[in-house]
Amino acid sequence: MLDSITLPEILAPAGDMTCLQAALDAGADAVYLGLQNLNMRSLGAANFTRENLPEASARCRSRGVRLYLTLNSLVFTSELSEAEDLIRFSKPYVDAILAGDWGVIQLCRKWDVPIHISTQMSCSNALAAAFFRDQGARRVVLARECTLPEIAEIVRQVGIEVEVFVHGAQCVAESGRCLLSHDAYGFSSNRGACHQPCRREFLVQEFNRYPSSTPTGTDNGDASFYVTPHRVFSAKDLCSIPFVDKLIAAGIHSFKIEGRGRNPEYVKTVVEAYREAVRAVAAGSFSAELSDRLVEKCKRVYHRDFGCGLLFGRPGTDQFTDTNGSQATTKKHYAGLIVNYYAKAKIAQVQIQDTPISCGDLIQIHGSATGVVEVSVSELRHDESILQTVPRGEWATFPCEKVRTGDKVYVIRKS
Repeated sequence: MLDSITLPEILAPAGDMTCLQAALDAGADAVYLGLQNLNMRSLGAANFTRENLPEASARCRSRGVRLYLTLNSLVFTSELSEAEDLIRFSKPYVDAILAGDWGVIQLCRKWDVPIHISTQMSCSNALAAAFFRDQGARRVVLARECTLPEIAEIVRQVGIEVEVFVHGAQCVAESGRCLLSHDAYGFSSNRGACHQPCRREFLVQEFNRYPSSTPTGTDNGDASFYVTPHRVFSAKDLCSIPFVDKLIAAGIHSFKIEGRGRNPEYVKTVVEAYREAVRAVAAGSFSAELSDRLVEKCKRVYHRDFGCGLLFGRPGTDQFTDTNGSQATTKKHYAGLIVNYYAKAKIAQVQIQDTPISCGDLIQIHGSATGVVEVSVSELRHDESILQTVPRGEWATFPCEKVRTGDKVYVIRKS
């Protein structure tokens, strides 16, 4: 049992209301989200709006969950009034603003909004953390280049909350400050619009510096090859579950899960896994067996190859992935829509529009108010008939906890 160490906050990402509800139901202590502009997921996530931020805030506060707003992209002079307006508008609804720009920090101080320093500001040492603290910051998200001993030392020396990424995608550039997408496509990662060229295969073309010396033969400047064995710039996803006890012992205040551009089942699954791991450490029951099971659980949803990032040394061994895209062990297939829910009987009615559903199938039901509900189908009925399978174009009912009309239904199958 841990008596002297405060257990960390589980901080979940939310790209839309369905993800937010999934995070709440999975046991997140806090959620971070962005509005439409001036955040680091302006392109990849659906994001929230001024219209639904009050509802998001109300849902969080009804559960005692904190809500943080990301305002962490580069901000130009012409955008300062927009940034100030966002801060002023969001102040009643959020517990802090994640800032990645000195102008935004100054505006947060002006409007007395709690400040969390984004990893984009590359805080990697105790002196920098103390400086941010003296500027009024309540928390700092450390640079992802910090090793675990360095993190522990910053926690020990500086009286400021420390937040650390524990799971999800990692950028090959220092603290995510990359120009590849901007140079290649005109879309800047520092403005939340990365097109991820780092995740692609690369062809190396020979450049012949001495064309006149060997007019014929092998040195003719046209050799090319694909770079192997990995993707050169594509870093593995971070997964900290195997050493979550070491992170807790370091005194980290908040465990941040990356993924505002990822889907609701990712949010649900990963938050549940870290919630269970942290509770096990607190109870003194964390083990290699539990760690293995929770890692396998995380592998069910979107992920690249897992690694430990730079927490155990720079530049890190085995840092880059040699696979392309998601390595999830399961895949969801769209089945149809919930067309009715009988609350007293706890029975849902589904209209099949695509993938058939059969008894014994594992299904997920997604909705903005429902979040993610996972059900193993125990029985299917059509009026008085008991069915084994419901084909496309037909409807059926099945036992299910509370879902809502219009929710989407997916069948979960092994990849």
